[in-house]
Amino acid sequence: MRPAMIQRTTKRNRRGFRFTAMWLAVFMLAVAKQSAAQAGPPADLDAFVARSMKTFGVPGLAIAVVKDGKVVMSKGYGVRKMGESAPVDENTLFGIGSNTKAFTTAALASLVDEGKISWDDRVYERLPGFAMYDPYVSHEMTIRDLLTHRSGMGLGEGDLLFWPHSTYKREEIIYKLRFMKPATSFRSKYAYDNLLYITAGQIIPAVTGKSWEEYVTEKILKPLGMKTTTLSNAHFPADADVAWPHSKIGGPLRPIDFVELDNAAPAGSIDSSVAEMSRWLMLQLNRGKFPDGDAHLFSEQRSREMWSAETILPIREREGALAKLAPKFAAYGLGWGLRDYQGRKLVGHTGGVAGFVSRVMLVPEEKLGVVILTNAEEDAAFDAILFHVLDSYFASGDTDWIGVLHDAEESSQSEAEEEVKKRAAGRVSNSKPSLALEKYAGKYEDAWYGPANLRMENGKLVFSLQHTPTAVGELEHWQYDTFKTHWRDRTVEDAFVTFSLNANGGIDHFTMVAVSPLADFSFDYQDLLFRPVASAGEKR
Repeated sequence: MRPAMIQRTTKRNRRGFRFTAMWLAVFMLAVAKQSAAQAGPPADLDAFVARSMKTFGVPGLAIAVVKDGKVVMSKGYGVRKMGESAPVDENTLFGIGSNTKAFTTAALASLVDEGKISWDDRVYERLPGFAMYDPYVSHEMTIRDLLTHRSGMGLGEGDLLFWPHSTYKREEIIYKLRFMKPATSFRSKYAYDNLLYITAGQIIPAVTGKSWEEYVTEKILKPLGMKTTTLSNAHFPADADVAWPHSKIGGPLRPIDFVELDNAAPAGSIDSSVAEMSRWLMLQLNRGKFPDGDAHLFSEQRSREMWSAETILPIREREGALAKLAPKFAAYGLGWGLRDYQGRKLVGHTGGVAGFVSRVMLVPEEKLGVVILTNAEEDAAFDAILFHVLDSYFASGDTDWIGVLHDAEESSQSEAEEEVKKRAAGRVSNSKPSLALEKYAGKYEDAWYGPANLRMENGKLVFSLQHTPTAVGELEHWQYDTFKTHWRDRTVEDAFVTFSLNANGGIDHFTMVAVSPLADFSFDYQDLLFRPVASAGEKR
């Protein structure tokens, strides 16, 4: 009996050992997770930010971090404007660009909660007269479709209706959607667009009788205490703490004028500070609950919907150190981009307007949020800082993201320069235009953009887009019937203009394409097709 008893005791001890070991492992894992969760911003963050700004050429930057319902960091770096000494602080306003889209979506979510709209309401039922190029799409397009970049339109198609600043009104921009030919079939492919967010913003006055500006101010900005945040950059108070936009387009980094975006406000017009954006982050991490009190902007159900995948995004293969940034899933929800990093789901967005880029990132399971605002068009600067911060919180290594992203940016720039050189080398420089220069002059019309003009001035052709004040420039002969625009405003991307002749030797139409492979997609020249407008009694 003894041996048997000993054997049973031994088995019990073994089972007990396995039980203890298992719980010890769970305990140690919990401790490790707790330790990572308790970690703060990197100890070297100030030095890292300074190096990122120097490496990528950013005059001013601000960052805020929120964790577990508290602001653990809110700070500015550098200067508001090159050549001046006024410093950036946590209250400095920056253009946040497309991070505005989440505000528009949140405003619509509040209307869904109130039962005034549904995500799946057809747009034409809310905006009578709404139409797309394809009648089927016109009938089937829903509010959800407006927010998910799957309309079938091409990347940035129609952005020239507001970018650079145009004289078109929101209603006019929305009307012109019916003239834009789709690039793909409806709901089949992701292609980022802005015009449908302008359309989504107009749902608000159609339902509430209040403008987008009035509704966002009343429902979001005031309850959040975002007192200095503006919905327009057309007029700032003289003493406002505002960062100045900077750009390298057309030469070295320099301050540029603000580009007014009132006609595209629901897609990207907000100017804010990290001090006030941190409250927006807390609202989002609180699933729609305002940081102070029990009131909600939207319900937890709406939060889940906005952070759920609607449109699948392609995942680009990355090599070397960049492979760490390659997600296992990527999608777009309602006003938010979704992906993973180091086993966590990330909910975020970037924003870019002339002279500014920004990044907002939420890590819901860690109750962590980061916002980075800059006054230069350098995405790599904020990405390096963001992932340095995330790595600190996730305890996931010490990758030098400044070096990695700088190398990637240099490689991309070199490839673009090679493409430009290759194009120049293939140019037939001794060719001549088919017609005398004055024969190209006249009035032209594109189906969706509208009128353009070509006129002779001091022996040169001068091209202008009638509704875009800054789009005026000389046409320099490139080869055959292709010319190159040299815009007088050097913040506008240059374009090739190619004329096609008809059987009678007259001009049938001209098309355009950006010169630089790195041109912002909002310069969507490739979507234009201008035809001559004949004067009374004139034939072309």
